[in-house]
Amino acid sequence: MPGGEATTDGVSADARFAMSVDVEDYFQVWAFSSVIARSSWDGFSSRVGDATRRTLDLFDRTGTRATFFALGWVAEREPGLMREIAARGHELASHGYDHAKVFDQTPDEFRADIAKAKAILEDAAGERVIGYRAPGFSIDARTPWAHEILRETGHLYSSSSHPIAHDHYGDPHAPRAPHDVAGVIEAPVATARAFGRRVSAAGGGWFRAMPYAATRRLIARAAAQVDGPVIFYFHPWELDPDQPKIGHAPAKSKLRHYLNLGAMEGKLERLLGDRALLGGGRWDRIDATLNLSRRGERTAAA
Repeated sequence: MPGGEATTDGVSADARFAMSVDVEDYFQVWAFSSVIARSSWDGFSSRVGDATRRTLDLFDRTGTRATFFALGWVAEREPGLMREIAARGHELASHGYDHAKVFDQTPDEFRADIAKAKAILEDAAGERVIGYRAPGFSIDARTPWAHEILRETGHLYSSSSHPIAHDHYGDPHAPRAPHDVAGVIEAPVATARAFGRRVSAAGGGWFRAMPYAATRRLIARAAAQVDGPVIFYFHPWELDPDQPKIGHAPAKSKLRHYLNLGAMEGKLERLLGDRALLGGGRWDRIDATLNLSRRGERTAAA
């Protein structure tokens, strides 16, 4: 459990909070994968550059540092955006090449996918990429080989586990705190124990759906319960309520994707500036909260 003097929210004063962004465009999301083929992506108007810069501006206003898990597909088309992410003080990490779920790939396909994405990102930003997040949190019991391949390809950590019960992903029995798997640190996104079960405190659609006060309580509870950073995530398209609508998607997918987009930026800015919740600190990069240097080495504090 986290140590140190507690804040008024019951959170240890030395608790760590990590912000992350999954850089993908509105037409690349899992919710629409059944109706939008990858082969058609270049036919859509891209909005990820503007939405990501809007995110960067928000982080500048709130003194936030974050980890951006970017698709290699996006980095190929927006290398300047990757350089800007790094130049503005954030960590650039990998989200794979084209949002293929890990459990839908063979080990050889996965190795090729992450090696390709890593090379593209590093060429674009001129920095080593050490972090990875699986699309759709798709590293689970079906992929026992994934972390070994991540290590072989030069990744030092993964944030690919969402340890809850969910209809698309998750393992409610998986560890909630960072842990070593085959020489790679797996750092799960935030969960809290509430109502007799694990619930997400990690952001995304959960954050848009719930009142701010409820989310805040869950984040505080996650920080108090788990020894490790509270990792939150969202997508740039969630700050873009004017994005084109995918009318032929399933109703459930559209509900999840479009719910409360207009309120997201203001709600997120409130979270990023909630110094009482953060114990006077700020949201930081995942590599920093795991005590990893930019060269991918463990620091003395680890």
